[in-house]
Amino acid sequence: MVEDDDPSAIRSIALSPEDAVDAYIYSRENPGDAVLRVTPPFHGRMRARIHVYRVDDTELTGAVHLSPADVIADDVVADYPDLESALENADADEADRVRERHAEAVDDWQARAREAIADSVTLETDDGPHRIELKPLG
Repeated sequence: MVEDDDPSAIRSIALSPEDAVDAYIYSRENPGDAVLRVTPPFHGRMRARIHVYRVDDTELTGAVHLSPADVIADDVVADYPDLESALENADADEADRVRERHAEAVDDWQARAREAIADSVTLETDDGPHRIELKPLG
């Protein structure tokens, strides 16, 4: 690996809490995956941006994908409102109210999740695990 392509050069990644939350919600509610993407050349301080894909191209691009579930605190991720379970127990007359309550619950969850960005994350590199700091923007 060329030095600029080695993710172990990264010490910290700046990211938008909104991007992390939006990526998490997108992956839960839509086909395809949303991640926080960091692209080479790699250096000490990097910036992650939201990236949506259906086919993982990291082998081609050398990019690093951070799962939004890894950058949001575990307890907050676990509290994401589950629409499918709520709809299972609702009859046809209640479905619209369940969807409205779910939308409100997701809004509340988003506010909590934006404040729950982890302090660090571990990247898997050719040399083994590499811990990096996360720096929320804003």
